[in-house]
Amino acid sequence: MTSPTYRLTARGVLHGEWTKFWSLRSSWITLAVSVLLLVTAGLIVAATFEPEDGSGPGAETTDPVGLALSGSAFAALAVGVLGVLLSAGEYSTGMIRSTLTAVPSRLPVLWSKAAIAGGTAAVATAAGALASFLAGAPLVPDVMTALDLGDDGVLRALLSAGLYLGLVAVIGVGLGTLVRSSAGGITILAGVLLILPGLTMLLPDSWAGNIDPYLPSNAGDTIMSLTSSGAALSRPAGLAVLAGYAAITLGAAAYRLAKSDA
Repeated sequence: MTSPTYRLTARGVLHGEWTKFWSLRSSWITLAVSVLLLVTAGLIVAATFEPEDGSGPGAETTDPVGLALSGSAFAALAVGVLGVLLSAGEYSTGMIRSTLTAVPSRLPVLWSKAAIAGGTAAVATAAGALASFLAGAPLVPDVMTALDLGDDGVLRALLSAGLYLGLVAVIGVGLGTLVRSSAGGITILAGVLLILPGLTMLLPDSWAGNIDPYLPSNAGDTIMSLTSSGAALSRPAGLAVLAGYAAITLGAAAYRLAKSDA
């Protein structure tokens, strides 16, 4: 009797990775933490914010959308950790050998992990950004301009927060696959998102001005901003920078996955 032949498909690999994603406690806990950080920080900042007297920089540049997205830096670290754990966690447990035995072509596994981490992070954090804005807008001081979702640029900025955080999750997947260590991937991610922007402040102004806009966190701020800043990249350029980081990281991860043993 001939054994049935099973054909491996991209949909099957995606379904398998989806099942693994939700079966891991770390996945949904980290995803929930990212949304909680985004919403909680936005509400705290909106409730405690006091505009400066006169025309200080805080009064000029801060708006209800910016307040709602105050927790985006914390959420970015959380979703990046989600991506790292999703990919590097299999190397820690040794499960990667079983995964690559089931999917000998290897690369569909990486693409599926990136799609799942990026997609779930984008949807969940976009919902969190909307919740933060809707709950926090009534708390901002009366002297600030009142905004609602129908105002120009508001919905775009909030959804862009989800897009930025989804791309950070994809970068996390790439880092986890590239370094094959949860601790190493998280350390690199935290360094790029949190430490590197501070280090550029130590550089001469001419250097810092040319580097700052191209850092992932600053490019994310650009696409999430309600108004354009003359010193920052344009929104399409900021999105291109973020997509470039994700593509380069995934490309390097794909090369190592294809060329080296698990």
